[in-house]
Amino acid sequence: MSNPEPAAPGTTDGRSQRWSGHKAERRDQILAAAIAAIRQHGVEVGVKDIAERAGVPRSVVYRLFGDRDDLDEQVRDRIIAELMTRLSPALNPEGTVGDAITRAVDTYIGWIVTNPHLHHFLAAGSAKRSPGGSQSVTGARTAVAVQVTRLFAAALARREQPAEVAESLAFALVGMVDNAVNRWLSRGMQPLTADELSDLLQRLILNAIAVTLASADLVIRADTPVSELF
Repeated sequence: MSNPEPAAPGTTDGRSQRWSGHKAERRDQILAAAIAAIRQHGVEVGVKDIAERAGVPRSVVYRLFGDRDDLDEQVRDRIIAELMTRLSPALNPEGTVGDAITRAVDTYIGWIVTNPHLHHFLAAGSAKRSPGGSQSVTGARTAVAVQVTRLFAAALARREQPAEVAESLAFALVGMVDNAVNRWLSRGMQPLTADELSDLLQRLILNAIAVTLASADLVIRADTPVSELF
C-alpha cells in the first residue's frame, strides 16, 4: 500500500493561519465578554460568568489563556487601551495652563465615574487576585508620566533651564492623582463629589507646577497661554 502524500506546504500554512485567526477571534470574544461583565457586575466576576457571556465552555477560556492571572492581565490591557483612547488627546495641552489641566483631570475622572468597576479592576484586580506588579498598569502610569515629563522638559529647554526636575515633577503628579482617585473610589466616591475632587486636584497640580518651575524662573499661572511655554 502506498503512503499518503504529505499535505502541500501551502495547505498547512493556510490551516495554521485559519486556526490562529480563529483563536484570535475567540480571545477577542472572551476579553470583550470579561470587560462587559466587569463593567456591569464588578471585580467579583468569575471565569464561569465570563465564559457564559462569551458563549463558550469554561475549558476554552483556560485553553486560550494560561490561567486566571493571564486572563486578568489581558483584560487590564484592554481596559487601559480604552482609557488611553479617551485620555491621550486630553494630555496634549491647548488654551491656557488652567484649561489644559482642567481638560486632563476632568477627562480622567469622567471616565472613572462612568466606569468605576473597570477602574477598580485595574487597581484591585479580580476577586482574591491582586494585580500586584501588573506590567500593564505600571506601563500605563509610566507612559503618562513620560508624556508629561516631555512637556515640562520642553518648557524648561526653551528658556535654557536645566530639565532634571521635569521627570520627578511629572511622576509626582501622576502618583498624587492616582493615589487620591484610588482612595476616593475605595470610599464609594466620598467624601468629595467628582466635581469637588477634580477641582481639588486641579489646584494641587497647578500649585505644584507653579512652585517647582518658579525655581527655574518660569512663571506659571492658570491664565498663562500654553503657546507661550513651548
